[in-house]
Amino acid sequence: MEQNLLLVHGGGPTAVINASLYGAVEEAKKHAEITHIYAAKNGTGGLLRGNLIDLTDVPEEKLKKLLQTPGSAIGTSRDQLEEPEYRKMAEILKTEKIRWVLMNGGNGTMDTCGKLYKACTLNSLETGIIGIPKTMDNDLAVTDHSPGFASAARYLAESVREVCADVKGLPIHVVVVEALGRNAGWVTAASSLASDEGNPGPDLIYLPERAFFEEQFLEDVAKLLEKKKGIVVVASEGLHDKEGKPIVKPIFKVGRATYFGDVSAHLANLVVQKLGYKARSEKPGLLGRSSMRYVSEVDRTEAVLAGREALKAVMEGESGKMVAFRRISDLPYRMEPFLVDIEEVMLQEKKLPDRYMNAEGNGITEEYRKWLRPLIGSPLPDMISFN
Repeated sequence: MEQNLLLVHGGGPTAVINASLYGAVEEAKKHAEITHIYAAKNGTGGLLRGNLIDLTDVPEEKLKKLLQTPGSAIGTSRDQLEEPEYRKMAEILKTEKIRWVLMNGGNGTMDTCGKLYKACTLNSLETGIIGIPKTMDNDLAVTDHSPGFASAARYLAESVREVCADVKGLPIHVVVVEALGRNAGWVTAASSLASDEGNPGPDLIYLPERAFFEEQFLEDVAKLLEKKKGIVVVASEGLHDKEGKPIVKPIFKVGRATYFGDVSAHLANLVVQKLGYKARSEKPGLLGRSSMRYVSEVDRTEAVLAGREALKAVMEGESGKMVAFRRISDLPYRMEPFLVDIEEVMLQEKKLPDRYMNAEGNGITEEYRKWLRPLIGSPLPDMISFN
């Protein structure tokens, strides 16, 4: 009897999403009851078109390249789905003899995962469906952290340390670095690790969890300019005012996908116009989620583990759940995977707790840094200055 496995990617890719794909495929190859290992080409849209990629016989030397490949090797999407699409996907799963489905993604994908699970249940399909966590934003509920986040955090922390060293060497600017993170400041806050061990770090950090006031921002910068001439500010792309409106009007929005305006340029312009001081903006953008140069080995290892655990769970008869991580200890760092009901995760956005932010709303506490350090892998490069 033919029984097939389907792998689906959803949402924005990360530096380690393909590592989860590798873990799932490698584990699947141990199960003779799986006839074919399929992947939906470009996410749910590919599934709806019946466009599947057969990974069953891909040789090991090629599969291993997934561990060093960012983006999505099978393609992903941000499809806006309604009830008729879920019914159609359930029908396609039956037609293609797909017995097991693994969906790898963030909040939107886990919502899709849960709705597809319900659609299959309503259609009396014995289809096992498990979610694999993935989000650089780290905003999935229940799990301590999600694969993809730690690499993005390491990228920002190390890049900000480098920018701070540059500004220390030529202190003539206020530099505003814009960090990815729609509604949650986990990645933005990671820039605070730049200052570990006495290294140069950001002077101000602004997160989307707190309302942003331009007057206070300018006051914060002005006070620092009385003491030093080179300042580094890290700001989330999702900064908003007290009414919840973005401080820069989004240039495009459809569904949950928002293309924010240039926050860093806006803040740099404010410094120039209101304070009369040189300022410039830096916006790593997609580099911050796709860089393999800065990938966290812990992140990659856990991404592989998430894929393996998802495959094991679905083969053991589990369904309607997501793989999650539970922190056991910080020093030494220990974590264990577990399963959580998908309904507890669907579009439940996890924001940075208040205790991780300082009282002024422009910096990060040591408690957050202690939580983050084990995830980014080896220590960031140490730097020196005689200035």
